[in-house]
Amino acid sequence: MRLKRDGDQTKVWLTRNDVRKLRRVAVSDRNQIIIDLGSKVGLRSFEIPQVSPNGISRTDDGDHYRIRVPEGKDTSTGDGKPRDAYLPSSVETKLFQYQRDNDIADDDPFIQITPRSVRAAVKRLTEAAADEYDNDDWEAVSSHDLRRHFAQRMLVNEDMNPRVLMAVGGWNSFQAIEPYLNEPTDSVINDAFASVDF
Repeated sequence: MRLKRDGDQTKVWLTRNDVRKLRRVAVSDRNQIIIDLGSKVGLRSFEIPQVSPNGISRTDDGDHYRIRVPEGKDTSTGDGKPRDAYLPSSVETKLFQYQRDNDIADDDPFIQITPRSVRAAVKRLTEAAADEYDNDDWEAVSSHDLRRHFAQRMLVNEDMNPRVLMAVGGWNSFQAIEPYLNEPTDSVINDAFASVDF
């Protein structure tokens, strides 16, 4: 995990291993789904309580999933606008299991708490992680850092086309996603130089 302090705000750049560690301290299925929707789907804290089972659809080829975010954020105006986020099949499977185990109706949200409660749940998880891993840096992690992890992983580690990420993540401009690029991770730097003949 890498922290960057900017005035009174701290931005945290989580690694995949950090996200796995955070999931380990999430004892409830609900909290694990909150982590997955932020870190693997890229949803904002206010979008997580919006998604429901009837918002999941298969693509025409039948091999991929999307999840409808009814009131996403339009980064150009700040207003809400719907979008279809990419839903990894592993997360779709967990959502289906969670729906079945908790008897959630198709039109009810998976996560039936307020956006403020989503942020509070992540805060409790990061405090638990600080205790579990004896590292106070965890206390700086917010729900938005899960989305930052998603964006940076796709752009930097996976070298995804920015326009694809903008479409599924709800960003309307390159300026809106530029803060997520930051500096490359150690593994990206190592991979870039591995084939250089010095």
